[in-house]
Amino acid sequence: MGHLWPTELRMNSFFKNPSRLIWKLLRFSRRVWVRVTMISILAIVAAAAAPLLQTFIPEKLSERIGASSVRPILNVLASSMLAVTTFSLSVMVSAHRAASDQVSPRTHRLLLADTTTQTVLATFLGAFIYALTSIVLINASVYDARTITVSFFATVFVILLVVIAILRWIEHLSRLGSMLETTRVVERAATDALNIRLAAPWLGGQPEEDAPDTLAHKIFSDQIGYVGHVDAKALAELAEEEDCDIRLLALPGSLVAPNVPLALASREDHAEAIRAAFTIGDTRGFDQDPRFGLIVLSEIASRALSPGINDPGTAIDVIGRLLRILNSWERPDPEKAEAEARVFLPCLDPTDLVEDGFGALARDGADMVEVQLRLQKALAALAGHDDARLAEAAREMAARAYAHAAEALRLSSDLKRVKAELPDGVEGA
Repeated sequence: MGHLWPTELRMNSFFKNPSRLIWKLLRFSRRVWVRVTMISILAIVAAAAAPLLQTFIPEKLSERIGASSVRPILNVLASSMLAVTTFSLSVMVSAHRAASDQVSPRTHRLLLADTTTQTVLATFLGAFIYALTSIVLINASVYDARTITVSFFATVFVILLVVIAILRWIEHLSRLGSMLETTRVVERAATDALNIRLAAPWLGGQPEEDAPDTLAHKIFSDQIGYVGHVDAKALAELAEEEDCDIRLLALPGSLVAPNVPLALASREDHAEAIRAAFTIGDTRGFDQDPRFGLIVLSEIASRALSPGINDPGTAIDVIGRLLRILNSWERPDPEKAEAEARVFLPCLDPTDLVEDGFGALARDGADMVEVQLRLQKALAALAGHDDARLAEAAREMAARAYAHAAEALRLSSDLKRVKAELPDGVEGA
């Protein structure tokens, strides 16, 4: 079964820091109608190309297979596939709406990028268009006996594709929109985004600590929104060609406004070119922003802990997923910086990652001992991480979570259980 998150997150190193054009093309390819349109065009081409293949059909075979054996099958395909496509679309919309209502509205874009759903819908609609086109061509007497034979074998192949799509769809529907599958999708998206960022901690630039002191000119945003993508490669080329240095202040996920600087530069005559390297939208995305995936998982857990839902099991499940993501953190390797690039930017801060993942959970799950126990166990595991900054952030979060629990838990025995799980070096009040 296909995964429910953007497939470009698993592409090779060429796409670790894609240019703005490639990034936009990848985002464009996620849309449902793109794949549907491509397969629909292919279906029309397949139906129209049948006359070109008729020379490969033996005359005796064409005598055995006539229009009477093909037309009924095409009629069934045309009538049934339209109904199946309409039904599948309604199921998809209902599942996405349920996920937005019960899990998080921020998961909607990930579900829309579900390759399995897109392929299945494209197959159903493609089969309908192929059948309809073939019926029109047969009734218009465009097909002769040999062409109809080609159409027969093509129709059999289309039926095989439809059967495979239906089997995939049946298996996929059992998970589509469920709490478990949706949280799994967000976890995978966050993990992939973090791994890609760790592979290029400075997006092809250098650490901001190495930036020269001559960066005095502020480059401001001309829009209000979230940075979705930074074309660091274009900025590096600009810096090299124009003999200037650039320090980025706004990374993917940052909220910017006209009075918020995007970058510092040693020269101010290239402000427009620097601004053009930033793609700003009205919402955050998962691609270059690993923190957003952690925030969405935390949001799922907080929603599950609300009085209206009261589902601590989901919060406990999310804690395990957050632990898996953060445990994959690695201290940024300076050798991964591009020594020749004259673009400087900060690396991810593990303190921010821990805050994004566990900050709201520590507060919203303070009065549930089962949530606090699992939270302290997860933070104790992170407190033993090789990266000292991540370990220290986990210990600080454990102390804060314990302080919340001390205020919210009614039974002293429950608080003692939570205290017993505190990481080494963290003292309970």
